[in-house]
Amino acid sequence: MPAASASPSPPAATLYIGLMSGTSLDGVDGVLAAFPDTAATPLRTLASAHLPFPAGLRAELLALQAPGFDEIAREAQAANALARLYAANVAALLRQAGLAPAAIRAVGVHGQTIRHQPQHGYTRQSNQPALLAELCGIDVVADFRSRDVAAGGQGAPLVPAFHQALFGNAAETRVLLNIGGIGNISILPAAGAPAAVSGFDTGPGNVLMDGWIQRHHGQPFDADGAWAAAGTPQPALLAQLRADPYFALPPPKSTGRDLFHLAWLERQLAALPAIAAVDVQATLAAFTATTIADAIAAQAPAAGAVYVCGGGARNGQLLRLLAAALAERGHPARVATSTELGVPPEQVEALAFAWLAQRFDRRQPGNLATVTGAAGPRILGALYPA
Repeated sequence: MPAASASPSPPAATLYIGLMSGTSLDGVDGVLAAFPDTAATPLRTLASAHLPFPAGLRAELLALQAPGFDEIAREAQAANALARLYAANVAALLRQAGLAPAAIRAVGVHGQTIRHQPQHGYTRQSNQPALLAELCGIDVVADFRSRDVAAGGQGAPLVPAFHQALFGNAAETRVLLNIGGIGNISILPAAGAPAAVSGFDTGPGNVLMDGWIQRHHGQPFDADGAWAAAGTPQPALLAQLRADPYFALPPPKSTGRDLFHLAWLERQLAALPAIAAVDVQATLAAFTATTIADAIAAQAPAAGAVYVCGGGARNGQLLRLLAAALAERGHPARVATSTELGVPPEQVEALAFAWLAQRFDRRQPGNLATVTGAAGPRILGALYPA
């Protein structure tokens, strides 16, 4: 009887964790991923976790988006609380995977953006990576945006290089669309296309819709866009929102809550006759969809597909509006979610920061100058050893 053959060894891989808390302020997404040590094996996600922000921390992070009393001390305390939530997410990932901290090469953590002013030479992410390294016993790589800004770039978006590495396709030009609080696109040209990978922030994603439903219904977001679907978009308001100078700026460009917030919306509403709250929500959904469609039509006319990730990927009404807006512009792209590419929408951004941690670990650039406008490729991040 022949001897039983040994089971093949699993492919060699190095493990990284990525953590992301975005402008939607809904919580912390984390992934534990195995990055292959050779090109012959694919990247694998071993575990994922989402931890919502406690109400008090969310409120404080939201308040810190604008200047306020004693904000230096308040931001430091919020950063400590955020680090503890990050550490809890890391612990959840390790439990799922049945691994010890020593198995993980590094944690890549973005932090919570509270100011983004690259035109003034700075961007600020609330974070306490030293505390995170102390709590989880794993090397931490953080502060990914600063080096790009120092090199004259926008510091955002940082994900297009990762999108190209994971989702680029030789046969098709693709758009990867992240709809978080802010929308951003990565344009991934097919092989032989004359253009380089590009990307930029399109404007508001969920930020205004979330804020408006929170104010009127006490809900953190409009589930599946149901409230927006119950209203009627108002053309005068939509035209006024789309007239903001940001949308006429050429790429590279980036934005955030510094510009698009409820006070900005209130100024637009004050210039018009009263509009029912449900119709404002419908108009905000149309605003997000049409500004994204405008950006894709102008910058990616040859794209065959738009793959959506982030919280907006779960908003069916928003995706329907986007598909309709693209069709109105004669754009051929179909709209799908990143699930079709093998990665659930809620995991893409966190996975990008695991990838950026790997790039730092290998001392390889993490930015794309064609996206951010930086003087050239730069190694992004700073190390906080365990």
